[in-house]
Amino acid sequence: MKISIITATWNSGKTVRDTLESVLAQSYQDYELIIKDGGSKDDTLAICREYEPRFGGRMHIISERDKGIYDAMNQGIAATTGDVVGILNSDDFYTSNDILQIVADQFERTPEIDAVYGDVHYVKEDDTTQLVRYYSSKTFRRWMMRLGFMPAHPSFYCRKKVYESLKKEGFHCHENEDEDDNRYFDTSYKIAADFENLLRLIFVHRIKTKYIQKDFVTMRMGGASSSGAASHKQINKDHMRAFKENGVYSNYLIISLRYVYKIGELVKGVLLR
Repeated sequence: MKISIITATWNSGKTVRDTLESVLAQSYQDYELIIKDGGSKDDTLAICREYEPRFGGRMHIISERDKGIYDAMNQGIAATTGDVVGILNSDDFYTSNDILQIVADQFERTPEIDAVYGDVHYVKEDDTTQLVRYYSSKTFRRWMMRLGFMPAHPSFYCRKKVYESLKKEGFHCHENEDEDDNRYFDTSYKIAADFENLLRLIFVHRIKTKYIQKDFVTMRMGGASSSGAASHKQINKDHMRAFKENGVYSNYLIISLRYVYKIGELVKGVLLR
């Protein structure tokens, strides 16, 4: 079973080495790594090309301008040739060297499932040994998406055929592509296109998923979805739009309840330091 990993990069020179090293360290070898660079101005591409020979033909670099991370993900998914697709951001890295093996084993043992997901944890941007928050997907249930919950997206691995069959209708996200291409993530969402994608797949179309009790990815704080009150306001706005567009009832009061849970995660992070 071939696993396709998509890494979107843009001026990621300070962190992308950690990402690439963590992929190279994986014990499972039947994978491809798609680097989708949006026109970096720093040494990101030079670093990726430096590493390319070490991947033995399993790294593919696409370097062209895009409309942001979700457009980059769309282009990356469209370029994949694997059976299963996962996303590893360029400032994140795998927590251990057995992640891909565990993912592959789960899909091979249970061929009826469409996707798997696990846990991630956040660390300080300048100190990746310092735990800030542990994001566990263990308690996630489909109905909780009405509250704005979703599985940890960086741990989400889904069959390519599911992405293809459940593309979003009604928008055209890349002017250089045919209308039937690249509609996995709706690029008109500012922050929460990943939530809209999972709402569509998991809640609306009820794909078969399985939770794996494993810490998949170490994530540096400071991304678009973890950078202050303004981002959370935009996330809530995006969530409400996603509910409306997918015919799912919720409201601002309901989705605000998840912040109680997030406070608990932060407290847990402090206790685990």
